[in-house]
Amino acid sequence: MELRDIEIFLTLARELHFGRTAERLYVTPARVSQAVKKQERGIGGALFERTSHHVRLTPLGQQLHDDLLPAYQALRHGLERAAQTARGQPDVLRLGMISSNTGDLRPLLDEFAARRPACTVQIRAIPYDDPFARLRDATVDVLLAWLPIEEPDLTVGPVVCTEPVVLVVSATHRLAARASVSYEDLADEAVVTGASPAYWRQALIPALTPSGRPIPAGPSVSDGTQLFAVVATGEAVCPAFAHGTRYYPRPDIAYVPIHDAPLSHWAFCWRSDTETDTIRTLASTAADLGPLTL
Repeated sequence: MELRDIEIFLTLARELHFGRTAERLYVTPARVSQAVKKQERGIGGALFERTSHHVRLTPLGQQLHDDLLPAYQALRHGLERAAQTARGQPDVLRLGMISSNTGDLRPLLDEFAARRPACTVQIRAIPYDDPFARLRDATVDVLLAWLPIEEPDLTVGPVVCTEPVVLVVSATHRLAARASVSYEDLADEAVVTGASPAYWRQALIPALTPSGRPIPAGPSVSDGTQLFAVVATGEAVCPAFAHGTRYYPRPDIAYVPIHDAPLSHWAFCWRSDTETDTIRTLASTAADLGPLTL
């Protein structure tokens, strides 16, 4: 089996769709189909169950996938390291962060540095209107993002940290002096929008209050600067993460705990087809330390 055919098989096993596999690998669907048929003839058994509506791995296909994936990743990593050495490039990990609370990650980053001392971690700020695009266009290697993450081409690593959710309001807002608020209070407020994908908004800002009243959608923003500008004037409010109380204190902004909001969970994620030994070391470091409590 040629390396390209292995890549086609592993991508199809992840996407379970001939068209998406072809798009991801810049080949035609016919090329994907030919590669799979060639593999099945050589092995002597079906690797996928194919109908007009579904593509699924057979038990044989799952076995082959589980056997091939580690070897393929190791081969890719070996080629990657050889190319870096040939170009005289250092080991660099570009870590995308939607938040700016790098200091909270210091225990993890220090342990990662101890395990991989030759690697330099470069932090990149990522807007939250389309954060996964920065992984897909290779601007960053790993992204720290809040859960859930439901992207079929991304691998989600262990939980890195957890923290409460707060409501960001103008310092003169009627809720600013409260000890805490409920999601029920949001039925009477315009709530900032802009986080993408849609399931993120639903996880942080449900469409309905606990009693079933709709939560009005306010103006859309794409980063913290826009968020604060909208909130400070009283135009809207916004559920956000509690680290903002420490990293973004402002005289015109108040942070009020949302007492019925579940803890937020943050995890590393990366493109499955670009996983490297450096990324695996970062993930194993996070798993060994366990979630940080912010």
